[in-house]
Amino acid sequence: MSYASSSKSKKIARILTVAGSDPSGGAGIQADIKTITSLGGYASSAITAITVQNTQKVFEIHQISGSLVKAQMEAVLDDIGADCIKIGMLGSIEVVDTVIKILNKYPHIPVVFDPVMVSSSGDRLIEKDAIKLIEVLLLPLCNLVTPNILEALQLTGMDIKSLPDMVKAGNKLIEMGVKSALIKGAHMEGDELVNVLISKSGHYEFKSNRLKLNNTHGTGCTLSSALATFFAQGLPLEKAVEKAGIFVHNAILNAPNLGKGCGPLGYKF
Repeated sequence: MSYASSSKSKKIARILTVAGSDPSGGAGIQADIKTITSLGGYASSAITAITVQNTQKVFEIHQISGSLVKAQMEAVLDDIGADCIKIGMLGSIEVVDTVIKILNKYPHIPVVFDPVMVSSSGDRLIEKDAIKLIEVLLLPLCNLVTPNILEALQLTGMDIKSLPDMVKAGNKLIEMGVKSALIKGAHMEGDELVNVLISKSGHYEFKSNRLKLNNTHGTGCTLSSALATFFAQGLPLEKAVEKAGIFVHNAILNAPNLGKGCGPLGYKF
């Protein structure tokens, strides 16, 4: 794995995040940059959408053109480069198509895809027509996809109500071309939170005590960015998932208790 070199030949993992902007700082590009930086990586970004949101609601979404997303990504990749690309909110079919074309030009860079489709407040964040393009052409370019239960339902059409259902949905995503899938179980009931990692070699369960706190804005963005950072730093898949889960758990515990709704996480720098 190659890294950019400083004058002191210090190696630093480079992560390009491709996602929407959250002015409240809790999710999207802002959460990605905080996460990557706090874990010792170098964060660059390509913004796919400007949202107007806070801890309570998404008020507006303004899509960035595909040509501008392309220009941002290529400006970074042709200069600084990346050891991993993290993809979050894409929003439009134009942007999905653009990202697919860019990824095909850089097949050596690992990709972590957080399929952001609905906000925590229930607002739809992607055009319906874009989902099919994701299923057919984007998933096969990804090393890891990290859907929650609702997103896995959107991608696979499978109703998920149990741990075996999570495994089946993960295997369905593998059949659709992705190399591995992390199905997040936060929407399942119970005192224990279980995330399931599925790959061609089998499945692994990651369990933790459920935190009954309201500061969870941006947990999906934070988890996927942490995974991308650990990938770029050379960690094996299972270890990266384990460490990313612990990072998010601690970020919830360290939340600054801001906002009137679902509050942002707390990052230790």
